[in-house]
Amino acid sequence: MTPEEYDKAARYWTDREEGAARLPEGELLQAIDAFLGAHRVCALATAAGDLVRCTPLEYAWRDGRFWIFSEGGLKFRALKESRNVCLAVFDPTCEFGKLESVQATGTAEVVDPTSGEFVRAAAARGLTGDALERVRTRLHLIEVTPTRIDYLSSALRKRGFDARQWVELRP
Repeated sequence: MTPEEYDKAARYWTDREEGAARLPEGELLQAIDAFLGAHRVCALATAAGDLVRCTPLEYAWRDGRFWIFSEGGLKFRALKESRNVCLAVFDPTCEFGKLESVQATGTAEVVDPTSGEFVRAAAARGLTGDALERVRTRLHLIEVTPTRIDYLSSALRKRGFDARQWVELRP
């Protein structure tokens, strides 16, 4: 591909955003919340320098943020250098007309294991008391705060909306 062809391909979706039939923002946020609340696994992408990782992880969607527990891994080397992340949640089906997914771009923070937020996230996973004390030294809590969410739902076409919707979120 030529540089111009790369640029044209990169603009494909953003060029289409101009005239897209938009779902009202409140309804879009409700659809995103429902989809993310009904799923539990994401693919978290991190990058720094030449290191790029995309890791499947279990998550919880709470208060407009993703809470992800992890024992460790190379994603932390990338997070040390850059808090910018992207994650995807999707249905495993490839059936045309039934696609649904979320891609969230945002920032990641590794939560202090002595903080109230860590305790709340652990409690939501059923980890309290002695179990909580054991995980504090083995698990890290990554909190991802989305700044933009792209939502894809083939079903929206039947309602006259573009299948791809997006929302910019304020920090």
